[in-house]
Amino acid sequence: MAGEYRDLRARRIVTGLDDQGRSTIVSDALTETRLITDAFMRNDIWQAKEVPGSALAENTLAEVAVIPPPPLGYTYNLTAFPPDSEWDYETGYAQALANAAASESTSDTDIPGMHTTETVDIVTIISGELWAILETGETLLKPGDTIVQRGTKHAWRNKGDVPAVMAAIQISATRP
Repeated sequence: MAGEYRDLRARRIVTGLDDQGRSTIVSDALTETRLITDAFMRNDIWQAKEVPGSALAENTLAEVAVIPPPPLGYTYNLTAFPPDSEWDYETGYAQALANAAASESTSDTDIPGMHTTETVDIVTIISGELWAILETGETLLKPGDTIVQRGTKHAWRNKGDVPAVMAAIQISATRP
């Protein structure tokens, strides 16, 4: 069904310590930090502003999900991509990246969706199929496949007919 990727909601359960120092569940709710675009729907689940940090540090997410993590930190997210046939892939990707605060990482001369971030992204496909597009080629990712995206130009395409869902941790990095 068209648009069903927009319905993906991530449930976030957070542990901590009770007043006696014992492990406990401190929160259990759907994450509210989301971004819905024609190209993807992103649930940011957890973020830290710097690494290393305290294991019991609070979540540092803002109200709106964005692609770049904090300059010294990381963001963990769950993202769904609709089939390319459900939206205008050729012109809509630039606006989606702008909405995710990643427009400066794009170029008008690249293929749609091609962008670069100052991160190492460890991405695992949960469901559906997603194509990782690079400057010299592309590869099909299926459920259970993991790609380590090391700050290189890339784009994502869903050439299938069902939404593709990925889990990713994006860790700030610098380029050599």
